[in-house]
Amino acid sequence: MPDKQLTIEQLLTMLAQTPTRITALTAELTPAQAQAAPSPGEWSINEVLAHLRSCADMWDGSIIRLLAEDRPTIRAINPVTWIKRTNYCELDFQTSLQSFVEQRAALLAALEALPPQAWTRSGTFTGAGRPIERTVHSLAQRLGIHERPHIKQMERTAKAISGNNQP
Repeated sequence: MPDKQLTIEQLLTMLAQTPTRITALTAELTPAQAQAAPSPGEWSINEVLAHLRSCADMWDGSIIRLLAEDRPTIRAINPVTWIKRTNYCELDFQTSLQSFVEQRAALLAALEALPPQAWTRSGTFTGAGRPIERTVHSLAQRLGIHERPHIKQMERTAKAISGNNQP
């Protein structure tokens, strides 16, 4: 996690770009290509999306809870554990992408409506080492920064499985 705190505007832009970038980079892929791993042991684009959805479930839910409750204590659930409770990896890619787009739109609607001071609402997170305090801002930043390398991973995978290895 970088030491630099992003501005609210930067965070909103970053979070809004993720579904747009995924939609654009997968527009020409067939359903079979979205399910194909570029090589053994690597994730397919659909698996990366499933991971992003799982992370969004956890972090979006925590953000909404911070906004709804005064200083809640939230037991963190690892998205890798959470994904096992979902059917995200088995879903049709376009169906899963549409759900992700809708979920992100709902999060952005909640965040865009916030007055600046609401971004500092906080809670204590337990279950992953020592308890740690997080704010709406810090969770949104973690989510946006976490998604960036996965978008690049999807871009590399899309090029590899479509046979387009041009830079």
